[in-house]
Formats: sequence, structure tokens, C-alpha cells
Amino acid sequence: MFVGVGASRVRDLFEKSKKFAPSIIFIDEIDAVGRYRGAGIGGGHDEREQTLNALLSEMDGFETNEGVILIAATNRPDVLDPALLRPGRFDRRVVVDFPDVRGREGILKVHIKKIPLAKDINLKLLARGTPGFSGADIANMVNEAALLAAKLDKKSVSMEHFEKAKDKILMGVERKSLLITEEEKRLTAYHESGHVIVSEMTPGTDPIHKVTIIPRGRALGTTQQLPIDDRHNYSEDYLKGKLATLLGGRSAEVLIFGDRSTGAQNDIENATEIARNMVTKWGMSEKLGPLTLTDREEQIFLAREISQHREYSDNTAQLIDSEIRRLIREAEDRATKILKKNMHLLDNLAQKLLQKEVLTKDEIEKVITSEKKAKKKTKTRIKTKKKSA
Repeated sequence: MFVGVGASRVRDLFEKSKKFAPSIIFIDEIDAVGRYRGAGIGGGHDEREQTLNALLSEMDGFETNEGVILIAATNRPDVLDPALLRPGRFDRRVVVDFPDVRGREGILKVHIKKIPLAKDINLKLLARGTPGFSGADIANMVNEAALLAAKLDKKSVSMEHFEKAKDKILMGVERKSLLITEEEKRLTAYHESGHVIVSEMTPGTDPIHKVTIIPRGRALGTTQQLPIDDRHNYSEDYLKGKLATLLGGRSAEVLIFGDRSTGAQNDIENATEIARNMVTKWGMSEKLGPLTLTDREEQIFLAREISQHREYSDNTAQLIDSEIRRLIREAEDRATKILKKNMHLLDNLAQKLLQKEVLTKDEIEKVITSEKKAKKKTKTRIKTKKKSA
């Protein structure tokens, strides 16, 4: 059913379905006609409301022997009119969420059937590296990988092609034509290395999967973390580690260059959002306790209030601001301390990034392992010198 067909077409639709009963009527994107009525702006007799009223009256007129089943789909159940959702109309709700890691692996198996694959393909790793991907995203990734292999005149699709396809979907197309000065490139290398080191030295964080200083989309560099399992609950320690990781890039810039740049904008936005949710939604502030302190937003085009309601005092608002600031400052201090202890590792990792532009998990681990071995040797030398003295 297309939007704009009007109430008469809705009645015709139900009459035909009754003639061919048993039958199923499927309405996709029902929020286009089933949106909340009575917004109070521009009157209540527009075509959309007439269509919805016709739909409601037809659904009310069903009898048990008619054999007509009505199914609808939407990704905006929050804007649907309550009359549609009451018992007797749409009284069964089936939530189709994003697939979990096993679901993603199963979807990958479906889409790769007709594609020649290289021997290095690891479906479990690909499924684990695509959290939040829908079935359409996974299909798109498979197609992009196949196109990339065809462009390079390869006979089979390898993991490298899948990784590049995934990066393209997540972070945008590589902008190799973008002219970047050596100073900017060096700054980006230290920024991304700061993220990596803070993450690796903070227990409980998601492992680093890849780091690159090749510009993608609007970002000059990216650090990609890969969760071991799909997470549904996040502990306070995990979130504080996430904050420290986000601010690791900015801390590295300050330590090495003694200045701040605009490159940390997205990191600061994400960190502030997490800290605000910790304080106002998740009860992770000792001073405020387990309270929900978010502003109640009302959408006027859904027959709601024109103003926003804040259900707490000005003093509480000031306390919220101070707690958010405290969490951010603590995370920044934590990141700075970690980087100060690992300055030599920061330099080595940044130099490696400048050389190769992209570092995988294994390459990062090699740099960290070699640094740890070097530190152990230094300690052993110091001890032997003390003994000989």
C-alpha cells in the first residue's frame, strides 16, 4: 500500500481481501499513515488522517470467520497512534533486532554461497567484527568485497577484501587524494597511537583490531576496536575505561606537541555523551545516586507539548554538570598517566604508523611485546649494576 491512496482505496483493499479469504494484508512502513493523530496544527482532516481512520474502522469490523490477517512493519513504533496498538487490532508485537554474532555468521553464509572465496576466510572473525550490522549491511559488505576483488582482477575474495569493504561501510571511502602535511600526519599518528596504548593498558576494554592514519570520510585517522562478544550490559569500570581510551588521543597530542588540536572533536563528543548518560540515566554518580535526570522531550507534531520539561532543580543541574566534568577530567588524567609511563612505546607505535599507515592487531601486539622485553632487559641491567656496586 502506498501513501496517499486515500480512505476509499483502503476500503477497496479490505473488500478484495475478504473476497479472496483466507488472505494476508501486509502494510510496510505503517508509520507513514499510522502516525499519531491530533497534532493540533493545521486541522485534523488531512488525507493521512482520513486514511488512518478508514484503516481503524476496517480493522474494527473484523469477524472471526473472515480469515483476513493484517501484518504491518515499522521502524518507528514510538510515533504510531495508540488506537492502532490496542488489543483487537495490532495486539502482537514482534521485535526484529539487529542479529547477534551467530546470526551475522549465518547471514554471511547465505550471501557468500555464489562468491569464490580464498582459503584465509574466517567467517567467525568477520561476524565478530560487524556488531550492529543489519542483514542489508552484511549483504552490502559482501558485495563491496566482491567488487574490490574484481577490480584488482583476483579470482577469489580474501579476508583483505572483506576488511577493506567493512572499513568502507563503517568509516567511509579512503581519501588517498587528500593532501596532508607531514606535521598533520605526525599529529594524527601520535593521536591514534594514544588511543591504542590507553586501550591496551586499561583492563576490560575491547581489544584493538586495527589502527590507520589513512583519511576516511571526515576523519584523518581511525582506531577500530573489536569486542570479543556482543555486549548488552556495560559496567561502570568498562565505561570509565572507554572514556580514558577516547581521551587518549588528545592526551597524546598535549604530551608530545604541548598543544591541542581540533582532531579530538568527535572523541570529546562521544566521551561527553557517555559521561552524561552515566550521571543522568545509569545512576553511576555517588552524589546524585540512582536517579533518572533527563529532560523530557515532547514532539509537537505528535500532539504533545510544545515545551520541554526539566524535572529537577537548578542546583541539581549544576551538580550534573560538575559530575560530568569530574568523570571527563578523571578519564583524561588516567589517560595522561598511562601515556607518561609508556612514552617510548608511544614514539615507537607512532613511527610504525607513519611508516606503514595501517597497523593490524598482530602488528600492534609485536610493538608492545618488543617494548615490554626492552623494559625487562633495562631492569635486569640496572639490578646487575647495583649488585656489582
